[in-house]
Amino acid sequence: MYKEIQLTREASGHCLNSTQCFSPDDQWIVFDGRNDDSQIGSTGTIAMVHTGTGEVRTLYKVPGQTAYGPGVGAATFSPVADRVLFIHGITNAGKDNPYSITRRTGVAVDIAHPQKPIFLDARDVVAPYTNGALRGGTHAHTWTADGEWISFTYNDAVAEPHLRTVGILVPGRPVIVSPDGKGENHNGEMFAMLVVPVVAQAAPGSDEVEKAFDETWIGNSKNRRAIAFQGNVRDEKGHLKTEIFVAEIPSDILELVAETDLQGSEYTRPVVPDLITNRRLTFTEKGVSAVPRHWLRSSDDGSQIAFLMEDEQGHIQLFGVSPVNGKVTQFTSHGFSIQEPFNFSRDGKKLAYTADNSVFITDVMSGKTERITPKTEDDDRPVGAVNWSNNGKMLCYNRYVDAAEGRFLQVFVLKPD
Repeated sequence: MYKEIQLTREASGHCLNSTQCFSPDDQWIVFDGRNDDSQIGSTGTIAMVHTGTGEVRTLYKVPGQTAYGPGVGAATFSPVADRVLFIHGITNAGKDNPYSITRRTGVAVDIAHPQKPIFLDARDVVAPYTNGALRGGTHAHTWTADGEWISFTYNDAVAEPHLRTVGILVPGRPVIVSPDGKGENHNGEMFAMLVVPVVAQAAPGSDEVEKAFDETWIGNSKNRRAIAFQGNVRDEKGHLKTEIFVAEIPSDILELVAETDLQGSEYTRPVVPDLITNRRLTFTEKGVSAVPRHWLRSSDDGSQIAFLMEDEQGHIQLFGVSPVNGKVTQFTSHGFSIQEPFNFSRDGKKLAYTADNSVFITDVMSGKTERITPKTEDDDRPVGAVNWSNNGKMLCYNRYVDAAEGRFLQVFVLKPD
């Protein structure tokens, strides 16, 4: 049995990311100040709440924040260090150049040194561009299990900005760019590259990808760097659907591309290194579900990639696919649809998610499912992804709670009773 505890109570938003919300020691949960997940551009605060006392500490407040940006959001804890990573809009944001999908970057803050931003991916939007820098916007940053590499989704500001793809940040080679005098460019502590080639119009029946998004690192081994991602393809009739792909990345990719120009031109997107291979994993009838939006999640040993898809009755269920042979397994069989994103427990044995206005846990091997919070009315149901603590003993998620000033996203935690 679990006991539900409301951790935050201030009359403001406390929005949790879809994953990696707990500090490595499980003492803190990081959040941003959004009251709705669409409000990153107008949100200026990253903070954390103590899982035992409810104490809130502000880690970063955006200097000069306005309704147009810069904006911050989607904060994650490193799995191994007291460092928080989040989306940060470009610092010169304003009414004429607001926060957008091509105007954001990854910034970290060490909790021992709040208000000291560390820009991780360099940005250079002035030709000739800089190798290891990007020319657009990164978001949905996720750490590898060892906290060394970071994945993200990306939209280029120079060429075909509508084509979303996936990229990585690799440590070991900081990137220095030339100032542009307008605040558009900045240096980065890590080397950035894209890992998935995308096209404007995929050929029907092919494995060409029009959009790569909402990815996960596979497993926890630093000897194998691989990402599973959702990719939009065209079926034989030309209809759009989403399937699962895998990008395999050499662990020594940074050394292998040392002399390769990856930055692209004024007319071409940044280059995906030839040493990175992409392969299609699923060939489903209906495709991965677009609603609810969700991120793929990998079990700790990398044997299963979990995703959402309709069953034969039209209900959204949890499925898994082996990244080795593409075998698909159905994990849940509810008489209703799963409502929000989900996460594996750290040991890979259980999945937590929201369905029927309650939090559920499903054992992956046995299929045993347990409703662990009471069913509520729609206005009071859990919102967003359910996050596991690293030790597997706690879960956290959002709910809207009424206050005199309005309704606000608050952080809740479930602890063993």
